[in-house]
Amino acid sequence: MISIKRLLFVTLLAISFSLHASDLAKEKRWADQVVDAILDGEAIWLNDGSSEFLGIYTEAEEDKGRAAIVMHGTGIHPDWQQVVQPLRVGLTEHNWNTLSIQMPILPNEAEYPEYAPLYDEVAPRINAAIEYLKKNGSKQIVLIGHSQGAAMTAYYLSTSKQNVSGFVAIGMASFADDPRMNSIKALEKIRLPVLDIYGDDDLEGIMKSVGARAEAAKKAGNKHYTQLEVAGSNHFFDGKEEELVEAVAGWLEKSPAK
Repeated sequence: MISIKRLLFVTLLAISFSLHASDLAKEKRWADQVVDAILDGEAIWLNDGSSEFLGIYTEAEEDKGRAAIVMHGTGIHPDWQQVVQPLRVGLTEHNWNTLSIQMPILPNEAEYPEYAPLYDEVAPRINAAIEYLKKNGSKQIVLIGHSQGAAMTAYYLSTSKQNVSGFVAIGMASFADDPRMNSIKALEKIRLPVLDIYGDDDLEGIMKSVGARAEAAKKAGNKHYTQLEVAGSNHFFDGKEEELVEAVAGWLEKSPAK
C-alpha cells in the first residue's frame, strides 16, 4: 500500500513535470487551426520520443539535397505569418527544402523566463526533424530560428552533437539569468557558420547586445560568423519579408554552409 507521503511526492513530481513541459493541449489547438489552412507544403507529424509534434514540410522548386529547419518564436506555431511563413515558403524558390517545426510552448500568460526548462525539450525535436530530412534525401541541413526560437537553437548547438552545416539567428534574444537562455554564452561554443541577422528597429535587448554577440563569436574562434542589420526592419520584419528571405538565401549561397 502506497503511503500518504509517497503519494504526495508522486503528485508533486507530476505537477512539477507538467509545469516544466510544453503545453501539448495548446500545441494541439494550434495544429487544429494550422493544418487545414496550409497553402504551401504539407503537414507531417514527428516524434520527439515522448510525444508527437507538428511540422510543415515544403519541397524546393528544384531539389538539390539541402534543407532548412525553421523554428518560430515564443508561444506561436510553425506557419506563423511573420518571419516563419515567408521563410519556409520563400526559401523553396531558392532551392531549399524547408521543414518548419512546432517548438515547445507555454500557456499565453507565461512570462519569458518561465520558458527556461523547455529548452531541454528542444534537442529531441530538432533531432527528429534532422532525421526526417535525412530520410527524405537532404544531405545538407541548416537551422533557422527567430527570436526565442533562435535562442533555443543556439542552446541546442552549444550542447548537442552538431549534425548541421549552418545556423541563421534572426532577432536572437538572450536572457542571462538562466544559462540555458543565455545566447551570448552559447555563441562562445558555436563554431559552425552563423548569420546573426536583425532589424535596425529590433527589440532593445537585441540591439544592445550586438557587440556582445560579435565578441562571443570571436571568443569561439568562429571565422564564419556574420552580422547583418536590415534597414527599416522591426523584430518581425513587417513589410520587409522579401528582404529577409533574400538576405538569408544570399548568405546560404555564399557561406561555407552551402
